[in-house]
Amino acid sequence: MTDTFIPNERWRLSKPAECSKRGLVVAQHWRAAQAGAEMLAAGGNAVDAAVATALALGVVEPWMSGIGGSGLLIFGKAATGEVKVVDFTLISAAETDPERYPLTGGTSTELFGWPLVEGNRNLRGFESICVPGSVAGLALALERFGTKSFAEAIEPAARLAEQGLPVDWYTTLNISLAAADLRDFPGSRAVYLPNELPPVPPVSERVRYLPLPALARTYRRLQKAGPRDFYEGEIARDIATDLRAGGSAISARDLAAYRASVVEPQRLDYRGVTVNAAPLLTGGTTLLRALAALAKRIPDKPIAFPGAADYIAFAETLREAFADRLRTLGHAMPGLTNTTHLSAVDSAGNMVALTNTLLSRFGSKVVLPATGIPMNNGMLWFDPTPGRANSISPAKKPLANMCPAVLTRDGRPWAALGACGGRRIIPAVAQIISFLVDFRMPLQEAFMTPRIDASEATVGCDARLDPEILAALRAALPIETVENSVYPSPFAMPSGVSREFAIDLNTGATFAPSPAAAVVVEPER
Repeated sequence: MTDTFIPNERWRLSKPAECSKRGLVVAQHWRAAQAGAEMLAAGGNAVDAAVATALALGVVEPWMSGIGGSGLLIFGKAATGEVKVVDFTLISAAETDPERYPLTGGTSTELFGWPLVEGNRNLRGFESICVPGSVAGLALALERFGTKSFAEAIEPAARLAEQGLPVDWYTTLNISLAAADLRDFPGSRAVYLPNELPPVPPVSERVRYLPLPALARTYRRLQKAGPRDFYEGEIARDIATDLRAGGSAISARDLAAYRASVVEPQRLDYRGVTVNAAPLLTGGTTLLRALAALAKRIPDKPIAFPGAADYIAFAETLREAFADRLRTLGHAMPGLTNTTHLSAVDSAGNMVALTNTLLSRFGSKVVLPATGIPMNNGMLWFDPTPGRANSISPAKKPLANMCPAVLTRDGRPWAALGACGGRRIIPAVAQIISFLVDFRMPLQEAFMTPRIDASEATVGCDARLDPEILAALRAALPIETVENSVYPSPFAMPSGVSREFAIDLNTGATFAPSPAAAVVVEPER
């Protein structure tokens, strides 16, 4: 296969890691990371910080995540090395009718010939929405592993909601990309398309905000009434009313029945490091399968940079892991989803890896008028073809690509990481773990090292790779050389933290091309 690469933007991007003996929060938006750091400064632990950050991300980065979505949180306890997973993934409504999602006979251009659904009902609009779990999961994480109340953790996000959505060029880009769909829904149009058009960022340094009055009221109501109000109280009634008016199958009973859960991680001993990943219908199973295969392909050797044979091993093991994923777990939507990932570590060494998502950019494109909540399009995670393991069914959890991980070494949390980017998440997390363990890289170097993406038929290869490595990959596999640009991003966007036990030093790193991503250090008290 001929692969001709012509550079487009010619950026040389870098975001240096931050190191501190104090706590760190890494998120895809610096304002949200500041909310988490505020919790640390107030005496909170990594869980408190992660929950505050996730709630704030739903305000300042609503195209990625929010309280109308779902996620996974993995907590590593410094004192004992114990690792637990908080599962707050989506579930379909009890009255979901699979016949409402007939196939058109066409196929998408994505990998594996993904079938198209009539009217894109599984992709956009009220019938694409599943019961959200984020509020329940974040509240459960605080209850079991945090030190702050839900009211305290939501306070920074509530202030941000009252301030509004900050408008910069990246906000405008994300709204513009979804504008054709957002305008079809009154609640969405009212929030994101003032004067029927995407907002224009200011040309000066002054910040402009889009008002979020309904969402701000919802956050304050949650702060006062508690998180179960989202599922059983005033907020739940407003959500159910708006959903039914729009044609969703979700009822008040579905909301009241939702519960997040604390479960054991699935684990893999990877050369003296225990990789703790989420179990069941997540990206964790495929991640661990790929790592187990990598351990047989990459020699256990002294510090070295990965060579051509290593990158071929990455590509082949990941392709095999994805093939197994489709055989045993079913199909999941290719890499069109938008997700957010954050990682946190406190001064004691407690760690959190948290992935939260609305799935597509702005999820279903529906903002509920009464509450201002952007809603997920969780039906997209189901295989629309009937009779398969992951087919659309009532009261069922779909197969997700989310893949947060906490790594423990010598019985203590050593690193926490994850990424956003649909199917591309698993290859990113697997390679970064290999860089950290197999090649003994520090966190920043692992994040800056060029990666490949083997989640689709053609392997995407970072153009920064050595020409000899690219030539070897080209001889072995169908590849495409791609530029690691701001938009569109051909690779998943990771964030992570690590800790050097001997000196109690924390490090945080993020994805350099992600414009608003940042590592924020806990302020001195």
